[in-house]
Amino acid sequence: MKLVAAYLLANMAGNPSPTKDDVRKILDSVGAEVEEDKLELLFKEVEGKSVAELIAAGKEKFAYAPSGAGAGVDSAPTAAGGAAAEKKKEEKAEEKIEEEEDDNMFSLFDD
Repeated sequence: MKLVAAYLLANMAGNPSPTKDDVRKILDSVGAEVEEDKLELLFKEVEGKSVAELIAAGKEKFAYAPSGAGAGVDSAPTAAGGAAAEKKKEEKAEEKIEEEEDDNMFSLFDD
């Protein structure tokens, strides 16, 4: 996440095509360690893409992320408590399937 943040900061500072050195410089300025393998992967994935395209792709991925809105559903005492537990199991199964599909994809929002 810190690599993505540094890349976006460099872009927001007016650099339309930040380099690895730009990202390193930003991270060094705050004392953050740069993991070279992840930096290489980041630049491999952003090559040829605009920041707007990257943000749109990230926004699309967030559309599938749980929002936490259903957190109170399981804790509320109801006669249909078993149905809520079953629904939660189904949601977890769907999330696992999505994770397996994305295992080989690089996510810009991973640490």
